[in-house]
Amino acid sequence: MGLMEAGMNQPRQSAVIERVLPEALVAALKALFDERFSMAQAIRDHHGRDESSYDPMPPDAVVFARSTEEVAAAVALCASHQVPIIAYGAGTSLEGHVLALRGGVTIDLSQMNQVIAIHAEDLTATVQAGVTRKQLNAEVRDSGLFFPIDPGADATLGGMVATRASGTNAVRYGTMRENTLALTVVTAEGKIVRTGTRARKSSAGYDLTRLFVGSEGTLGIVTEVSVKLYPLPEAVSVAICSFPSTGDAVKAVIQTIQMGVPIARVEFLDEKGVEAINAYDKLGLPVDPLLLFEFQGSESGVQEQAKLVQEIAAEHHALGFEWATLPEERSRLWAARHNAYFALLQLRPGARAISTDCCVPISRLAECILDTKADCEKHQMVHSIIGHVGDGNFHVLMLVDPSDPDDVAKAEQVNARMVARALEMDGTCTGEHGVGMHKMDFLIQEHGVEGIDLMRKLKHAFDPLNLLNPGKIVSW
Repeated sequence: MGLMEAGMNQPRQSAVIERVLPEALVAALKALFDERFSMAQAIRDHHGRDESSYDPMPPDAVVFARSTEEVAAAVALCASHQVPIIAYGAGTSLEGHVLALRGGVTIDLSQMNQVIAIHAEDLTATVQAGVTRKQLNAEVRDSGLFFPIDPGADATLGGMVATRASGTNAVRYGTMRENTLALTVVTAEGKIVRTGTRARKSSAGYDLTRLFVGSEGTLGIVTEVSVKLYPLPEAVSVAICSFPSTGDAVKAVIQTIQMGVPIARVEFLDEKGVEAINAYDKLGLPVDPLLLFEFQGSESGVQEQAKLVQEIAAEHHALGFEWATLPEERSRLWAARHNAYFALLQLRPGARAISTDCCVPISRLAECILDTKADCEKHQMVHSIIGHVGDGNFHVLMLVDPSDPDDVAKAEQVNARMVARALEMDGTCTGEHGVGMHKMDFLIQEHGVEGIDLMRKLKHAFDPLNLLNPGKIVSW
């Protein structure tokens, strides 16, 4: 069952490998799923790609599940034939998480999109894994509540659990790790396990819930999720603030966080990022390093927060503080921020994006960003740096010519130096994207051989045949 080593050395172009699923498995899956079973090339290709820079690596078949029991039955059938299984939600991952390295069967969970229960009095909701974050927020809005985790893409809750998603609101509300209460999971044997309860805390045994959060489908397939909800804030205010340099902008964020100002969101875009969203979303923002702040709370609390942040920004040479007070103005700005990935692709038509991230202690953030930006400029990379800088997390997007191996290699070398820099600062190789295929080698650098060996033992214990999303996080 050995696999080739993945990670930064993983080929980006998939080789064509002829595979044949066992006839008995195909017949059994057809009988179980009927028209929701497909071996059509277009369906397979769609499920063999994500938003990473890898070429498609399609599975041999796709099934569309509608219940936990169907997922369990499909996994049990695949396990009986020792065929790999990959869970698929919205396909918005960035590190090759859903690519079928060894073929097999992809289980698409997007039709498992039922909101099972909303417990407004407990500030919780339980949903099937295919429910998206926007769908959940639409369902709970009339209760005066919302689900705050916002990775940008309209990802599924199951996928957000699998990658331990966070996003723009994490500085105030935390990540999926802090906001997941309980899970229903299908194991590699096809058994159904329920972890946790809707209680806000527990001391009952091993914390299986958080073991599955961030496991990227390698230990089990999440089919139901119970999450925390929060009251909608009384007042929301958004401000845009430009700076003469990246250093000034990031230092303003650091001081804001160190002073304990309870901002809800603070996003950084360098001048290339601003240029891109201006063109893509028809905005007229000054083409300078920019911070996008959001304040939430009572009317007086929001005013107090905003006044303090404005004073901090002025100390760091801010070029102006502009307010977006109308809901449609706020929505337009946040939509532009969330579209930044697609906007940046237009900076080099025909190019492919290598998108990467890291996270460092807030006191080292300015240094890490400035050194990384200097490295990109030194090697003449078409790039942009954006990020959820309130929690020390930033993203680098480099546009490369996919037909030029030297161009791709140069970007990967910049990425490797960024990660080494972050680890030296006691940071992490990924604050948000996850490991997938792309960051497996970096995970070894971060956790050491002994730490990775312990993770591998967990993988062997949970998935002894190496059938669940093989070739991701740790090598077999």
